Amino acid sequence: MGRIHYLISTISLALFACGQTQQQHSTENKHEKDSLAMREKFATSPVLDGKTAITKMQIEKGLEVQLVAEEPMVVAPVTMTFDERGRMWVVEMTGFMPDTSGTGEDKPDGKIVILEDTNGDGVMDSRKVFLDSLVLPRAVCLIENGVLVATPPQLWFIENNNDKPGKRVLVDDQYAAGGNVEHQPNGLLRAMDNWIYNAKSDRRYRKVGDKWLKESTAFRGQWGITQDDNGRLFYNNNSENLLGDYFLPGLGGKNSHQQNEAGYNERIVPDNHVYPARATPGVNRGYMKGILDDSLRLVSFTAACGPMIYRGGLLPYEYAGNAFVAEPSANLIKRNILKDSGYFVKGVQAYEGKEFLASTDERFRPTGLFTGPDGAIYFPDMYRGILQHKTYITPYLKNEVKMRELTQPLNRGRIYRIVPAGQHPKNTLFTMRPEQLIAMLHHANGTLRDKAQQLIIDHRLTELAPQLREMLKDTYQPIGQKHALWTLEGLHQLTYADIAGILQQDDAGLKVQALAALPSILSASSVKPVVAVLDTLSGQPEMAPYVAYLLPALTKLDKGSASRLETKLFKAYAHDRYVSAALVNNAENREQALLKQVVAWNADTTLVLRRQLEKVLAGMESEATAKRMDALRKVYPQGYRIFNTVCQTCHGKSGNGITSMAPPLNESNWVNGNKTSLISIVLFGLTGPVEVNGKVYKAPEINGDMPGIGGSDEFSDSDIAQLLTFLRSSWNNKAGKITEADVKQTRKLHNGRQKSFTAAELTK
Repeated sequence: MGRIHYLISTISLALFACGQTQQQHSTENKHEKDSLAMREKFATSPVLDGKTAITKMQIEKGLEVQLVAEEPMVVAPVTMTFDERGRMWVVEMTGFMPDTSGTGEDKPDGKIVILEDTNGDGVMDSRKVFLDSLVLPRAVCLIENGVLVATPPQLWFIENNNDKPGKRVLVDDQYAAGGNVEHQPNGLLRAMDNWIYNAKSDRRYRKVGDKWLKESTAFRGQWGITQDDNGRLFYNNNSENLLGDYFLPGLGGKNSHQQNEAGYNERIVPDNHVYPARATPGVNRGYMKGILDDSLRLVSFTAACGPMIYRGGLLPYEYAGNAFVAEPSANLIKRNILKDSGYFVKGVQAYEGKEFLASTDERFRPTGLFTGPDGAIYFPDMYRGILQHKTYITPYLKNEVKMRELTQPLNRGRIYRIVPAGQHPKNTLFTMRPEQLIAMLHHANGTLRDKAQQLIIDHRLTELAPQLREMLKDTYQPIGQKHALWTLEGLHQLTYADIAGILQQDDAGLKVQALAALPSILSASSVKPVVAVLDTLSGQPEMAPYVAYLLPALTKLDKGSASRLETKLFKAYAHDRYVSAALVNNAENREQALLKQVVAWNADTTLVLRRQLEKVLAGMESEATAKRMDALRKVYPQGYRIFNTVCQTCHGKSGNGITSMAPPLNESNWVNGNKTSLISIVLFGLTGPVEVNGKVYKAPEINGDMPGIGGSDEFSDSDIAQLLTFLRSSWNNKAGKITEADVKQTRKLHNGRQKSFTAAELTK
């Protein structure tokens, strides 16, 4: 009765405040009845074993879910990968949110474990702990004779000595510095181009001999990252179904001043609706209008993560190239259908009003999707009640957790696979025979193709170069051609003659791959013919962006030719947003000079290239600003720490906002304006749309809501005051100080409030 009384009170207050007409009252009464019915139906969340949990899942007809591992074989799995023996390397984030306050979250109890099916029945029966005593580990990647492991803030390479950790090499001591567990780099995807890419990051990594390379790349996603058969990357953030790149990953991200680079971080599937199989009141913003429908089901993504492009070859043909996305808050897995058009990729949801997989078990928490060496879709399930991190958790969600006793138990977890109904596929194992590795580069399963490429490179099998060159000529097997190209590149055996041969073929997709690989082999001896080829290709609109993206590499060897080609491109494509973005990518630290050159040629203020350059220049920090920021860091250390761990993950380090995430803080009318309004936003959150400096930001351009941190036990009023003073003094902001007393007074003013503010409320 306590739960029902709580809900009735909430609904009654809402009705009283709205002053609805009789018809509106009727609608609200229906909403109340529907909500109460769902509350009663899902009043408890019983703990189920893995096989029983499968009976609560609704899966697309013709497919079935099979249990691969469950506790104690696996505990709190968040991500995984496969080795050449078909074994699973699983990251266990055991310490995540032990309770709603995150008590003991820094306890070193995370692990990297190896799970194996020794009898071939599809169920894991062997568990080895490779690494333990880790604090919130978040990613794993197999390469050469070792393992890359991300455990904040470091990225380590650890040698594998017969499944025991050996020598450790620190790859990056700042890999996951800043941010919190929801907003730190992860993924470690070995992509087709032989670089390792990450979500929530603008860095990529590569092992060359005994050295580790680190380079800038485009900023991507939040949790999880995947690739398609062309090596293009796809990702998302918690409220976006699917984001991704039109162009290959190594081309963009060279200009650190450039934000929102066209062709990268594109909205691939704009439809963010979800269709849970059960009521989902236990979401952080469940009290807000529009978050839940009349049956208390989540309306749109709030925890999208772990995307996967299906490349397995086991499921029916219509699933090939589909994008699958996990939504643990809604206890479901989404299916999207993608379509190529030129270099554009667009997608739609596969169904309307239902999901590929949805469970009525509230504790079902899928965190990622992976294609297995058997072609099945694998997904880890943390199987727990609490999903929201303490930094953003609302009093409403704390109450939901308490009502349905969702804190315990903690040490649970499952891994499942999706297969055609009635089938029990076996893993394909690698023997390291050269003929098998070459054959695997043509396999229908992309996971096996990727692994074959990686094994050839990791074992430095340069004797396979002649066979790989023969594959380059086999136009009947274009996927094999792409892998042959990048395998040669990874072996450092690729030559300009190889690329020139490809550029003479008709396959535009393969030409793009060759152009992306060109910087790795460009030399003084090949630069002249390369310039001639690029000059010819620049006249083809579909190839022009790729030509423009090669300018940084060309400039290093032939500055004059690169400059002439740049001029030719901007005169031909100044109205093209993708070629313009590539030209800005090439103009780091000379944006002003390029702008003058463009204006001198054509003073048209509507030129896309001009607008992009002006935007970059407006967002660049001067030396004086950088010095001021460093000084502010010393004056307001706690404010800087909170900004770095909470705010910058969505608003950007420069304060100029991040596409699909959040608007600018720099020169924001909200940051510099009324301090009570600003404090209210930070304490309770803000739901869009919101106008910042004359531009309206709303979903899906940005996340629909900014969560408040006033309900977190992590930050005191003094901390929040210091954060806001830091923001009001940063970059080009010049506003007054905010005190602890100001924060306390604002809390008192809105005592009892749970929901986020709207911009309209704050501007009254």
